This record gives sequence, C-alpha cells and structure tokens, in this order.
Amino acid sequence: MRVFLHAAVAIAALASTAPAVAAPKLRAWVTTGDKSQLLTAQPPSGVAAANEVAGLPTIVVDPKERHQSMVGFGAAITDSSAWLIQNKLSAQQRDGLLRELYGRGDGGLGFSFTRITIGASDFSLDHYSLDDAPGGGADPTLAHFSLARPQQDVFPTVRAALKINSDLKVMASPWSAPAWMKTTGSLVKGQLKPEAYPVYARFFARYVKEAAKVGVPIDYLSIQNEPDFEPENYPGMRWPARDRARFFGENLAPTFKREKIRTKVLDWDHNWDQPQQPLTVLADPKAKAFLAGVAWHCYAGEVAAQDGVRIVHPDKDAFLTECSGGEWAPKFDDSFSWMVENLIIGSTRGGSRGVLMWNLALDETFGPHAGGCKDCRAFVTIDSRTGAVTRTQEYYAFGHASRFVRPGAVRIGSPGKLGDLRTVAFQNRDGTRVLIVLNVGAQPGMFAITEGGRAFKASLPARSAGTFVW
Repeated sequence: MRVFLHAAVAIAALASTAPAVAAPKLRAWVTTGDKSQLLTAQPPSGVAAANEVAGLPTIVVDPKERHQSMVGFGAAITDSSAWLIQNKLSAQQRDGLLRELYGRGDGGLGFSFTRITIGASDFSLDHYSLDDAPGGGADPTLAHFSLARPQQDVFPTVRAALKINSDLKVMASPWSAPAWMKTTGSLVKGQLKPEAYPVYARFFARYVKEAAKVGVPIDYLSIQNEPDFEPENYPGMRWPARDRARFFGENLAPTFKREKIRTKVLDWDHNWDQPQQPLTVLADPKAKAFLAGVAWHCYAGEVAAQDGVRIVHPDKDAFLTECSGGEWAPKFDDSFSWMVENLIIGSTRGGSRGVLMWNLALDETFGPHAGGCKDCRAFVTIDSRTGAVTRTQEYYAFGHASRFVRPGAVRIGSPGKLGDLRTVAFQNRDGTRVLIVLNVGAQPGMFAITEGGRAFKASLPARSAGTFVW
C-alpha cells in the first residue's frame, strides 16, 4: 500500500520513428484522503518502455476536442472574510496570506476569480444596504448611495488581490435591494416593488461605475443572490423568473447601454435543482440578448443540470458561483472528494468558465456572521486571537485546479469516468496540458495517460486526487 502514496509517473515514447527530441517531463501533485499528502509534488517522471502501459485503463487526452475557456477559480471576499483579513492579521500576515491565495510564486494558489456582495449578506457584521436613507425613507434620486461600507474592508482586500494577480476577475451580487425598494420595507424577505425597477437599474449602474472609480472593476454581475429563497434572519429577496426577465430587458439593458457599461450579467445565481428558472428567463428575447450566461449554486440538485441549460443555449456562459463546505460534512476525505468530483470536475465538464466557493476566510467559530449559516467552512480559518491560518479541504480541492489551470486555458477532451477515476483536462495558453484525476474508489488505481503519440504511467491512492502537468 505504501508504494501508492506517491503517484508513480513514467513516460513511454510511442512514436519510435520520430526524430530524437527531449522527452517531456510529466509532473504530478497529489492530495490523499488521509491527509498524508496535501498538494504534494511527486518526483518528475523518467522514461518507461511502451509495454509498461499496456493493458492499463487509459485516460485519452484530446487537445483537438475544445470546449470553454476558463476565467478561473476562487472564493467570495465576503464582508466577514475581508474584516478578518484587514483587522485580525498583521500587515505581514495579510500580505503573506493574500500572496499565497492569489499569487503564483512559491506554491501560491493563483486564484483568478472572486465574488463580492452588494450590501450585506449573512456573512457581514451587521445588516445594511448601499442606500440607507435616514429614517428608512425612499431615495429615488439615490442621493444617499454610498460605497463607504465596502471601502472599509472589502475593496481594500480586492485591490490588494488585484495588485498581486492582475488576471483576477470580480463578480458582484446583492442579497437584497435597499429596504425602501421592497414590499416588506426590510432587507429581510420580500420582493422588489414594480415601481422600483427603474431606480434599481440605475442603482446597479451607479455601483458598477463608482466601484471602478475606486479601483474595483466589476467584470460580472448578478441581480439577486438565490432569488427563490427568502431567509428568515438575514438579507434576501424573492424575484420570480418572469419578473427578472422583464427587469433585464426593459430596465437594466437600456440603462447599461446608455451608461456604456460592459459588465457581463448572469441570471439565476441559485441551485442546480431549478434549471427551469434560467430557461424561463432566457426564453424572453430581450433578456436573452442582454445576458451573458447563467450562474449556479451547489446546495440542491445535481451538477448535470448545467448541461441541460447549456444544450438549449450553447451561446451562454456557465459559472458555478457559490458552494460552501461546512461541519455538516466534517470528514476531510468525504468532502474533499465531493468537491473535486462535483465542482472542479463536474462543473467544468458542465461548461463552467469559473468556479467559486463561498467564504474565502472565516474565524475559529465559523464567523463572524449576522444570521444564516453557523457552521460554514472557508478556504482558510483565521484564528481571531493570534492570526494563525489553518488550511481546509476546500483549499486543497481548489488548489488542484487554480494553481495549474491558468486564465484563458481551454477545457479539452478527456473521459468523464473511467472505472473509479473521474477526470477533466485543460490546455493552457502556453501549450501545457493539465489533467485532474480523482480516484473515488476504495483501492489504489494504476492507469495510463495518452496524448499526442506519447503515454504516461501513473497511480493514485484510494480517495485521492492528482494534478498531472506536461
């Protein structure tokens, strides 16, 4: 069994008549369910005879089969995450952590996609919007619109990440419209008043333009986080599909056109279990013409739902924009394997150009938060007393993709399933191939990787993942 704790990698030259060239090196990084290896680099491969891969299960990688280009991987810089990073870390600790998460040097994860909230979410220190008029009154001229709150912690964190990684793309989503625009007069529950549609479109335009002025470009936008859910104790807003379609076509599209805003807008931003919701919106001609794609969450349904929408609307992008680990799935091997299979492999095979987890960082009590989830897990846990950082299974699952799959990479052909193996493959702009393999079985597995007239021999322990690069 111990021999399988290292992904044995060898190269076989299959085209013996080809001119002599330096054999490509296959490099591999492995994470095991028992945590004995955590994104651990394996020794570079040596040359092996062709007969060493004969009879092995074979993962055929096909660069001629080309799918979506990638924006990247990452997590949301929530109010809570940013507050911890800005207030519970020293300047040296903060710079070190952000370089580890967003940089590519010295083993950095290279996150190139993030999400921020427009106003408060459950992972904020309190409930607020970006236009809270005195006394709760209406503000149709947006005279009280302000970015003061995100300027405290979130925007400085985003700007620092952008300085480290200029490829970083930012998505923004509101959990609720300002209370005075809603049927409840509250950030909690309710719907957007029909008469508020025009001013809310202007609110989004104002947000995008004002954020850009302070160094936070908004590349992607959704108009409502989880529009089929009204939380009991934190901001939320129900927004039916036909009403969203009307808002896109009649309000937001003409406003963005008038203001010359190029931010790409995504519909849905909710779970896999209701593909009929984005399908209803995209059936509206004006909404379809305006929208760039569909955003998905992981909390209900199956990842295959992405394919159903993609088949009907192949011209629309897909993104997985929220999923959270938590203490409801505390075992490292179980949750690590689920994330790699469903998010890193399943979602990208379902067309996702970007994949996001929820909180980037939380403290030792899974907070701070103002309602909502009490045991959500982040990529890193920051001890609010010492600043010590602990890396979670989410960190390692996403690291298998983000460290190696660069922005602009194209997903290429590979089998989705091969026995107990699950795979997805990419080609970076520089021509390097990246293959992510998950062994879901209870036994170690040995297999061959073939591409372009060459073969590699590899093995993975049970319940482990490997990233192979050549």
